[in-house]
Amino acid sequence: MNFTRWSARLPGTQRRAAARTDDLVTEDRLSEGAVPAARAEQLTVPTPAVDELPVREVLDRVPALVALLHGPDHRLAYVNDAYVVAFGLRPTGEPARQALPELEEIGLLPLLDQVLRSGRPRTVKSRKAPDGRSYTFTCTPVTQGDGGGGGVLVFATDVTDHAEAAERLRASERRQRETAVTLQRSLLPQELEEPDDLRIAATYHPGGTEAAVGGDWYDVITLGGGRTALVIGDVMGRGVRAAAVMGQLRTAVRAYARLDLPPHEILQLLDGLAMEIDANQIATCVYAIHDPNEGKLVYASAGHLPILVRDESGVVLRADEPTGPPLGTGGWIHASGSIPLGPGSTAVLYTDGLVERRNEDLDEGIAALERALAGATGTPQVICDRLVRSAGVTAEHDDDVAVMVLQHPAHTGPDSELFRNAALELLGGVEAAPRARAFASGVLTSWRFPVELHDLGVLAVSELVANSLQHGMPPMRLRLRRTDRRLIVEVTDGDDHLPRRRRAEAGDESGRGIAIVATIASNWGSRRTPGGGKAVWCEFVLPQG
Repeated sequence: MNFTRWSARLPGTQRRAAARTDDLVTEDRLSEGAVPAARAEQLTVPTPAVDELPVREVLDRVPALVALLHGPDHRLAYVNDAYVVAFGLRPTGEPARQALPELEEIGLLPLLDQVLRSGRPRTVKSRKAPDGRSYTFTCTPVTQGDGGGGGVLVFATDVTDHAEAAERLRASERRQRETAVTLQRSLLPQELEEPDDLRIAATYHPGGTEAAVGGDWYDVITLGGGRTALVIGDVMGRGVRAAAVMGQLRTAVRAYARLDLPPHEILQLLDGLAMEIDANQIATCVYAIHDPNEGKLVYASAGHLPILVRDESGVVLRADEPTGPPLGTGGWIHASGSIPLGPGSTAVLYTDGLVERRNEDLDEGIAALERALAGATGTPQVICDRLVRSAGVTAEHDDDVAVMVLQHPAHTGPDSELFRNAALELLGGVEAAPRARAFASGVLTSWRFPVELHDLGVLAVSELVANSLQHGMPPMRLRLRRTDRRLIVEVTDGDDHLPRRRRAEAGDESGRGIAIVATIASNWGSRRTPGGGKAVWCEFVLPQG
């Protein structure tokens, strides 16, 4: 093959040739005083021109794979020694489909057509060839000087080492991501607690394909006495550090929840703890408490997105106020608010990954979620999945997403007999105790409890009412409540001093009431009520069957 008849249309070739022409300094110009004679003598030393190099000899010696094809069917004109070593001898004059089957296997033949038509070079990076090695192919259009038609110069560089290193890096990143996701999922609740009066489902979707997962979390905490705490939050940033901070905050929330404090006081404690954990890390969080007797969610928000509630008629409400700055900022007094959550209502707590999109206002994302919630029906898990799908969350989503859906079912038919309430205002003095015992006995009998449970319930009422009469102050109230799983006894009064279980000495005339209640009941506790005063409660697990 006569290579002198071919010229490659490489980008910049003409520009560099013109530059070489302009740089030539003739002897005549030098003699005119452009440079000193000694300098001119150095510049006129003859150097080999690129055009004079033996092209075939150069191509035969380069370590890259080179093939020259010509004509519309890409007939093979030349392959260099490196190509022969890689793929063996190839018959010249044959179309590339027969002469170079490896190019067809790699999928390079359509690219050759494209290069020939467009007259522009094309590059395909890191393709694995039949010999097991990886190559980067550059296809450059060439033309014959005598007008004999065009062709394509195929130049392949062995990048196997780079490809293997890149694959090892990708495998390492996949392992790191799997480790990070496993860490975060292990810090989330493996199974949600199941309150008597709520049906709850939650989901978590890690964002992106990189190792740096986020710090989204959620939790459900049964507080006793029929009340349930719900929390969802998002630690700013990504990576194992964010997940570790998330784990510490979630653990702290569960510990603080046992104090049965109002939501704003829980956030106040978390704010101080977040600053101690990492002064440079902030987190948003919303903490809510559901009390089935009140039919509402009492909540406090630290810079988090609003809770959405769809009521029984399908109207969606947004809990916008009050809200404070994120946890870890300090110096803010949080406040609690409330939103109705009666029977038949559905509420959604979520993180920003569900509604936040680039080039889109956050309110538009929340409004879209409201519309999706308005039309979503079914179980909490079905609604949860539907909201995630409607938001367009996929495995390639660029942010973590946590969603929690809770329903307060409306009990009708036979179920209504399993969820009942009864209350008595405790008026008067010591005579209120026998009235409370008689009231409790009648109610528990009407609820058809077994005799043993009936007697334990009456005893618990007697001790709690006596304790309230002795240490509390009006107004006093007795409330009995049954669910499909337990009996709950609660006594409220106007004094905010919480009782403690203590050991009574043999000669003491008091101090045994709470100890008795703690012994006979499955669980007991106390809390301060919002308007001042306290509530003391105990519960008994109903026998199965």
